[in-house]
Amino acid sequence: MKELKIAIIGLGYVGLPLAVEFAKKYPVIGFDINERRVQTLNNGYDYTLETNEEELNAVLKQQHNAEPGLFVTKNKAILAEANFYIVTVPTPVDKYNRPDLTALIKASEIVGEYLSKNNIVVYESTVYPGVTEDECVPVLEKKSGLKFNQDFYVGYSPERINPGDKEHTVSKIKKVTSGSTPEAAQKINAVYASIIEAGTHMAPSIKVAEAAKVIENAQRDINIAFINELSKIFNHLNIDTNDVLDAAATKWNFLKFKPGLVGGHCIGVDPYYLAQKAMEVGYHPEIILAGRRLNDSMGSYIADEVIKLMVKKEIQVVGSRVLVLGITFKENCPDVRNTKVIDIIRHLKSYQINVDVYDPWANREEVKHEYGIEALEEFPEIKHYYNAVVIAVAHKQFTYEQIKNICRKQCVVYDVKSVFDKELIDARL
Repeated sequence: MKELKIAIIGLGYVGLPLAVEFAKKYPVIGFDINERRVQTLNNGYDYTLETNEEELNAVLKQQHNAEPGLFVTKNKAILAEANFYIVTVPTPVDKYNRPDLTALIKASEIVGEYLSKNNIVVYESTVYPGVTEDECVPVLEKKSGLKFNQDFYVGYSPERINPGDKEHTVSKIKKVTSGSTPEAAQKINAVYASIIEAGTHMAPSIKVAEAAKVIENAQRDINIAFINELSKIFNHLNIDTNDVLDAAATKWNFLKFKPGLVGGHCIGVDPYYLAQKAMEVGYHPEIILAGRRLNDSMGSYIADEVIKLMVKKEIQVVGSRVLVLGITFKENCPDVRNTKVIDIIRHLKSYQINVDVYDPWANREEVKHEYGIEALEEFPEIKHYYNAVVIAVAHKQFTYEQIKNICRKQCVVYDVKSVFDKELIDARL
């Protein structure tokens, strides 16, 4: 592949940072079907905040040509100019926690329309082992009329973006690569190696690379589930979980995970992809699904703990006012996808509690669209207004002075993320 022309399909939290990094060295087409996303990016603004304006504007260009730079478009016909396609679309689960490959299949159809002889297609979206070759390749063949591993080749390189993390950025995270033939694997690895400072690891097969991705997050999910269960046990024993973890962490090989809500588009989703594939081949995964059940139960558990504390303080629950601080799935990040804070909110509302939500990072329109919640535009300034405050997300903007000011004389302050000293609050997870 003499003249590399890259097309990245999907410009979200994964696709855009990758596109910007590649555009420093190669001509890149950034394609997205979201008109608002394309427009804001062409105006030099990334509302996911994964890239800064200076970095984005440095690579943006008005038309696609042979020069390095990023051309952002929703015109799929321009994809015909590329010869190296990277698919970075979301792969969520449906309401029954079954893998939803809709976006992945549609992206494959779009790429297939413009695929030419000797082109390469690399998938980065999280999938279970076998999806690339069993689900995506047939779509590419059908739409293009080309023969797999004869006319075109595919690869899989799992995304490792950590939203909101400005230290572990694209080029600084080691990249796993793979290809459908040894020659394709070498070419794909070389392309990624040209921009990844941390280096690459070439997996022996696409299925190995796919499996590596899902177990990375399944492992974290299970570890956090264990700590969440410990938190429930220690709560019954009147022991502070964080104190226990601090003590245990003095041993060199202890892994200090923290209790909390497990949402987002990776850790809270990927284990279901692996579980689905396991059940398809006749194995029922016990630990993976047990971890998911426990982590999915934490929102209602936290809400119940808040209500118990209110009852102890003789605060009337029905008709009370509770402020939930934070609705994104993690701190200092605007991503509200699959946030488990919504479970706290809904459970509190089931007790006829008036719940207000404030998050300085979240897009209020997106919160309204995704969850039907009218989030507050600004931090509430009404003194002594709330019966309880739940610090659900550890955004840097939240201060104890603010919280103290809006609490009534009898008020519960529950700190999910242990943001404040335990002496200042009623309870923490």
